[in-house]
Amino acid sequence: MTFEEQQILIAEAEAQTTAGKYAEAETTVRAVLSEPGIAPIIQAQALIALSESLWHRGMAKDALVYAEEAVAAATEAGSKSEEANSLRNGGIVYGILGDYEKAVECFSRALALYDELGQRSAVGGIINNIGIVYKIRGEYVKALEFFTRALALHKELGQRSGIAAATVNIGIVYERLGEYAKALEYGIHAIVLHEELGQPLGVATANVGIVYWGLGDHAKALEYFTRSLALYEELGDPSGVALVTGNIGGVYECLGEYAKSLASHTRSLALHEELGERDGVARVTGNIGNVYWGLGDHAKALEYFTRSLALHEELGMCADAALVIGNIGALYAQKEFADYNPTKAETLLQQAISLNQELGTKQSLYENHKSLANFYSQEGRWEEAFQQFKKYHELYQEVQSEESQKKAAQVEQQRQIAEMEKRTAAERADAEATKRVLHNILPPTIAQRVVSGEERIAESFESVTVLFADIVGFTVLSQHISATELVSGLDVLFSQFDELAEKHGLEKIKTIGDAYMAVSGLPEPREDHAESAAKMAMEMVEVVKEFAGLGGDSHLQVRIGLHTGEVVAGIIGKKKFAYDLWGDAVNTAARMESHGEAGKIHVSEEFVSAAGERFSFTERGEMEVKGKGVMRTFFLQSTSTP
Repeated sequence: MTFEEQQILIAEAEAQTTAGKYAEAETTVRAVLSEPGIAPIIQAQALIALSESLWHRGMAKDALVYAEEAVAAATEAGSKSEEANSLRNGGIVYGILGDYEKAVECFSRALALYDELGQRSAVGGIINNIGIVYKIRGEYVKALEFFTRALALHKELGQRSGIAAATVNIGIVYERLGEYAKALEYGIHAIVLHEELGQPLGVATANVGIVYWGLGDHAKALEYFTRSLALYEELGDPSGVALVTGNIGGVYECLGEYAKSLASHTRSLALHEELGERDGVARVTGNIGNVYWGLGDHAKALEYFTRSLALHEELGMCADAALVIGNIGALYAQKEFADYNPTKAETLLQQAISLNQELGTKQSLYENHKSLANFYSQEGRWEEAFQQFKKYHELYQEVQSEESQKKAAQVEQQRQIAEMEKRTAAERADAEATKRVLHNILPPTIAQRVVSGEERIAESFESVTVLFADIVGFTVLSQHISATELVSGLDVLFSQFDELAEKHGLEKIKTIGDAYMAVSGLPEPREDHAESAAKMAMEMVEVVKEFAGLGGDSHLQVRIGLHTGEVVAGIIGKKKFAYDLWGDAVNTAARMESHGEAGKIHVSEEFVSAAGERFSFTERGEMEVKGKGVMRTFFLQSTSTP
């Protein structure tokens, strides 16, 4: 297998991963890796592709092995670009596995390399990834700084997918900071962006649910979480399913519906464990402990709190660890608990107070003071109880004052939200209308690239078949009918041509007056492009022969030209842009039409070779073709062999 063939297979595997065909991608990559003596740079590319496929389908532990091997291979190859790519992939895998220190280290090294190489298109994604790590660690100000930088860069470069991702994350951070109006603004805008891009909506929809949860609107929260869950299940995204299922469990816990909450959390935990997502396991395990406490099962609550604490401490999730320590201390202080232990209760509650003071988490802190005050009271340690109640009361008043201000602001926020939802509905309608228009004037895959912000779209296609058709004698006929009849008649006829193009898989390029141009074999290549163009041409002849849409006794005929060859296709213009073709093959197809005969399909020798033996041709012989010289041409018969 040559170097070029190996690169083609790796590109094929990357495309298969993008399409969700993970098993196929891994088979393709392993075929490359099994080649003896492959170059280190090929090895690095193949290992990255294999690692990406594995973590996409939830096998992060397996992916880590290949991610680390990819970094080593890229370093050996001396390729800074592949080293940056392998580090970026390694950072993602470490993040999934909850090793955030390693994740930041990998992302930072990748960022430095991309900066050095001037690859600004990759920089925004890395900055966004670093922001995600800080968000998970609860360092929201730092996270917001990185997400804002990423958003600005993505906007500068016109990277619409990056803009959507950064918008989602900024919304999440604002929700964590309690700025719900901003959180909802970014959250709903993210949904619109994902819809425009045709991207999965699960994350954006779930984040809006989280905002409503923070606002205490549990019905709205469940509505958005349920929609998000359905989207994740439809996509086959187990990580997304695990996350949203846990959120649903949290809402049911707030509503006191513990049986439903426990069912959701249990499912979420199983998925996180299967995927190796340790941060998710830590978080949901603690939540299950809360549910069992609500159900009065203290032993089970302690079991889950203990497991959760060990994971949070291992992952360096300080705020979550402090919360769980406080819960365990409060649990040991319960006299009805079979394992009631006043010494442990006091030690753990004081530890939680110390941690929360250090972290500045006031709400958890006053809850700790309250739990310790209650414990001292039941132990008859009145002076200490008084001191703790005093601290609790001071903090409670401070927090409640802040909460009162937040609640007062929520009235205004709710008004802003209502207005925002109206604007969003209008924006969504506009976006849908724009998408419909784009899909009418551009091939769907090209329209998607335009929406994604790609500005220069130009590609070469080695072998396509170009079709030109012209209505014979139309200019003379148009002088004898009204303008309304003329436009109406052409509209009906060309609409039938459009239906034939869709039927046979051709891409209509344009109409010029009474001329019609289409092509087979792009933007998605196909081997049978000559055959499909021939079938359309034959049906066009019959459609025109039977057409009586121009009134009177007019009988139309069409002259069609077909040629197979290489073309360049792309977008031209900034406003009223069009997808067009260029190249000698286009000119030759046009000459086949103009040098043809009424009611016949005039084709080149290259087309005959491409069409094969399924069609019958009558040789026209050699003829002088304007701009081409002497050419051997043929007429395609209107029947084909089975």
